[in-house]
Amino acid sequence: MNELDRFSSDKNEILNIPDTLPLLPVRDIILYPAMVLPLAVGREKSIRALEEAMATNRLVFIVTQKNIQVEDPTPNDVYNIGTVCEVLQILKIPDGTLKALVEGISRAQWTDFKLSDRGYIKVGLKIFDEKTEKTPEAEAIMRRSIALFEQYVKLNPRMPMEISVSVSNITDPARLADTIASHLAIKNNDKQIVLELVNPIERLEKIIQILNSEIEILNIERRIQSRVRNQIEKTQKEYYLTEQMKAIQKELKQKDDVQKDVDELKDKLKKTSMPQTARDAADKEIARLEKMMPMSPEATVVRTYLEWILDLPWEKSTLDNLDLKRAKEILDQDHYGLEKVKDRILEYLAVLSRVQKIKGPILCFIGPPGVGKTSIAKSVARSLERNFVRISMGGVRDESEIRGHRRTYIGAMPGKIIQSMKKAGSNNPVFILDEIDKMGADWRGDPSAALLEVLDPEQNYAFGDHYLDVDFDLSNVVFITTANTLNNIPNTLLDRLELIRFSGYTDAEKRRIAEDFIIPKQLKEHGLKPEEFIFANGALDAVIKNYTHEAGVRNLTREIASLCRKVAKELGFDKELKSITITPENLNKYLGIAHYERERIAENDIGVTTGLAWTEVGGETLTIEVNKMKGKGSLVLTGKLGDVMKESAQAALTYVRSISQKLAIDENMFSDTDFHVHVPEGAVPKDGPSAGIALATALASVCMSKPVKKKIAMTGEVTLRGRVLGIGGLKEKVLAAYREGITTVLFPESNKKDLVDIPGDVKKKLQMIPVSHMDEVISLAIQQLPEDKNKFSKINKKNGGSKK
Repeated sequence: MNELDRFSSDKNEILNIPDTLPLLPVRDIILYPAMVLPLAVGREKSIRALEEAMATNRLVFIVTQKNIQVEDPTPNDVYNIGTVCEVLQILKIPDGTLKALVEGISRAQWTDFKLSDRGYIKVGLKIFDEKTEKTPEAEAIMRRSIALFEQYVKLNPRMPMEISVSVSNITDPARLADTIASHLAIKNNDKQIVLELVNPIERLEKIIQILNSEIEILNIERRIQSRVRNQIEKTQKEYYLTEQMKAIQKELKQKDDVQKDVDELKDKLKKTSMPQTARDAADKEIARLEKMMPMSPEATVVRTYLEWILDLPWEKSTLDNLDLKRAKEILDQDHYGLEKVKDRILEYLAVLSRVQKIKGPILCFIGPPGVGKTSIAKSVARSLERNFVRISMGGVRDESEIRGHRRTYIGAMPGKIIQSMKKAGSNNPVFILDEIDKMGADWRGDPSAALLEVLDPEQNYAFGDHYLDVDFDLSNVVFITTANTLNNIPNTLLDRLELIRFSGYTDAEKRRIAEDFIIPKQLKEHGLKPEEFIFANGALDAVIKNYTHEAGVRNLTREIASLCRKVAKELGFDKELKSITITPENLNKYLGIAHYERERIAENDIGVTTGLAWTEVGGETLTIEVNKMKGKGSLVLTGKLGDVMKESAQAALTYVRSISQKLAIDENMFSDTDFHVHVPEGAVPKDGPSAGIALATALASVCMSKPVKKKIAMTGEVTLRGRVLGIGGLKEKVLAAYREGITTVLFPESNKKDLVDIPGDVKKKLQMIPVSHMDEVISLAIQQLPEDKNKFSKINKKNGGSKK
């Protein structure tokens, strides 16, 4: 048996604590010695434990559960250390539960955990001795604990001040620590840590640590609460003063700033010409604005909307200059060539001068980079004397960038179309949508679908922007779109566009553009006089041929700009130098070694032909190589070829095999020989059917062991019967052949109509031969031995001969 002296205010007695006691597990509460607490007991084992205690010595051992969700705790579900308590009073509730009032007596640790015969849990106990000597150090710690607790009570509005008085009267360190811990609003885990500290001095040190932390948190809470209260008081004060000011102004018949803003919006609405639907929407929003609190977020949204709707050029337009001769002079002044574009603009002006009202054209300029698609759109605006706006569509993926966001969203604003119309300041600008083939689509919508309404003359008179929620008339706008290729433009959008194709420039055209436009502009931009910077004969041609390789003139502009900088630097260093002449010989001094070799194409040989291809940046030559080796008749294709081009190679091999007797090819070759077709520049993807006749010619050449003629290039699709079908982009392909020094071009007879687009100086230097069948191609492209000429003349006669 253990003995413990317990002193209470009304009696002195000695309680004998047995070695075993009934266990009463509790949830979400920590009970300290000297602490009186009511408990609600409902579990069957707990009720029997209390009944056992009341029937014997009124003592129970109370310990806290680790998890409050556990209904029937095991030894692992309760803490090891708890409190021996005396049951002061029990009250039975009609629903079968008990209410008990208990008082903590002493810390203890259970040592044995078992179920008794009477249905309650019985535990063995180890009672802790908490007596300690009153040393100066203990006294100092007690005083510090009491001081911090008093500060804690002052800061915590939920704690009555009387608690600090009763705590200050406690002289026993153990009881002081337990009393303070029982009043702290801390987590149960922290309270359990305090309960498990048996040494009173260590317990008080832990209490001091917890009090310091809690006091810091309470100070932060107080500062936050003070700031919030001050802000509320400031807002209430401002509101009160604002209302007073309004009342005073009303008495003096003066208007406040908000009312002045509303009146200004009303005056602006009266002066602005706009459709009735837009006017009604603006009137409605102004009426809403007058009823709103001026500082409310909704008032800011309404005010911004009104500013947008009143700033748009609803019925404001610029006067067109209908002088056709002047317009032609301006277009010719700014750009060389591009006759189709110029004619289309002059046609628009001519019709406009007769009917006064015409729907704006919706043009699409298709062509490689650097040929002047965007710059000529600016010239169109200048010739019409209209305002000019431009939107870059590259990378646009969100439909809302075209149609705008609805006003329910924070930070909503109109789409780029309406923004640009406000920027233009008129309802009939020249509006360019640049790079429409670079648009994308994702989960936010498809911007190309939103453009269908913008670019449809039958719909764009009532374009609906989500932000405005009022129709805007775009029918007077001259829309011009640009793109490098049609492949990425949806067919529904393409159907609404009037296509005008831009082809690459010839060397002669580039020289003319450089002399008339690029060089004068670059001299002006670099502060050079014409007499200080001189191109000798052949120097400009050398720049074009050796330092650029493009369909347009963008790189040529960069190279000429680089020359201007070098010349300006040299003139700056040598003050006596009056001018510098650029010659073909000293070009490498200023621009470095040549960037491009003109002879880029491979020399045609056995199994080697030159095809022609079209890309987004213009025409290109395509070297096709075929080799044969012993094998089993398989065909190997390399060079990153697409599916269509691979199928063209299969069709070409089938055709060559079908006419093997005509070509005097051993039939066994196709069963015991492997063919390898390779297109160099293997990192560049290649596809399309237009290399069909070049593939067939190369295969025929290697099978016949006869070389392909020099300086000859070809383009066209081949069928299994040997027919040559039409292709696209003939002009770009012919210009590429011309740039590479080709002298003869074989092309499909069905493309003869496209010869009118090819510049005359190019046609003079190239032999353009239309072909309709592969027999003609083989006859024209493969060098024939003398004994073979009669055979191939028969083949040509059979197929109608070659047509030039």
